[in-house]
Order: sequence, then C-alpha cells, then structure tokens
Amino acid sequence: MNPTTPEAVADGAKTTEETTEGTTDETTGTTDRVTAETDAETDADAVEESDDDTAEETSGRLAAASAAVVSAGLGVVGLTGAWSGRVAAERETLIGQIKTSSGGSAAQQINEIYGDAWHATALVNGLFGLLALLVGGYVLVRPAFGAPARQPQAGWVRAVARGGLVLGILGVLISVAMYFDLIVALPTTAG
Repeated sequence: MNPTTPEAVADGAKTTEETTEGTTDETTGTTDRVTAETDAETDADAVEESDDDTAEETSGRLAAASAAVVSAGLGVVGLTGAWSGRVAAERETLIGQIKTSSGGSAAQQINEIYGDAWHATALVNGLFGLLALLVGGYVLVRPAFGAPARQPQAGWVRAVARGGLVLGILGVLISVAMYFDLIVALPTTAG
C-alpha cells in the first residue's frame, strides 16, 4: 500500500498513513537518514536543556550556601563590632571634641565626646546584625518560593543560615540596648 494514500479505519474515518522510521525511499534511501538526524537533534536539545537545568540548580545551591556563610559572618560582626563602627565612633569623638573645645558643661562634654561615639558604634553594629538577619532569613525562606528543586537544600546550609539568623537577632537586640543606654548608662557628673 502506498503510504500517502488514505486508508479506511474501522470506524469509517479516513486518515493518511505517515512514513515511519523503518521505511526508506527505494530510489535514494533518505528517509532513515532524515529520521536519524531529527532524533539526534532532539537528543542534543534534551541534553542541552538538562545541562542548563543542572547548571542552574548548582548555581542556586552555591548561592544559598554562600549567602548562609555571609549571614553567619555578618552576625559575628554585628556582635563583635566592625572596623567601620570604630571609624564612626572616632569621628563622633572628634566632632564632640571640636564642639566642646570652646567650653561646655561636663555633661555636655560626656554626651558629645563619649555618648555620640557609643551610639554610632551601636548603630553600625545594629546595621550589620540587621543584614545578617535579612540574609539568613532569605536563605531559609527561599526554597518555599519558585520552582521546587530536585534536591533539597543541604542541612549544613540551613544550619549555618539559622546560626546567622540567631546571631543577627542577638546583634540587633544588643545594639538597640546599647543605643538606648540600657546595658551601660553614660557616666553622669556629680551635682
């Protein structure tokens, strides 16, 4: 039977029979080559898509792991202090010395020289703690959004992110207490 002629089907509908992979043109033998090339292109596209998916998942896991470590690092900096906090404190001390150089009460000198520097340190440390909190929270919440991953997030990534989150919370709480003089009050003058 000629593959391009209609063939009667049991329910009365007429269809055309398409050439299959095993048929060949008797004169040229090109059907098998075309089908094989099409199959090879389809396989290559599937492998390429699979490689793209794998690379995307790997980069996503690496980004989450990196963010977890950054969160923990920021949390430690939020608790112990940063170089930038020290610079801000020294700047406030210098500004306080300039303001009170022409005179001022002892309370004003304490507030301008030491109090503002103390508050600047607390503010900078609190910002680092807040960043640790945000980054750690993002790492923990990120898998809930978007397309589900083939592999779950590694346990150590979640643990480090939780550590960064907790350190960030502690850093923010301590910084707030420092800023509002709840931990150690500024010295007062007698009288």
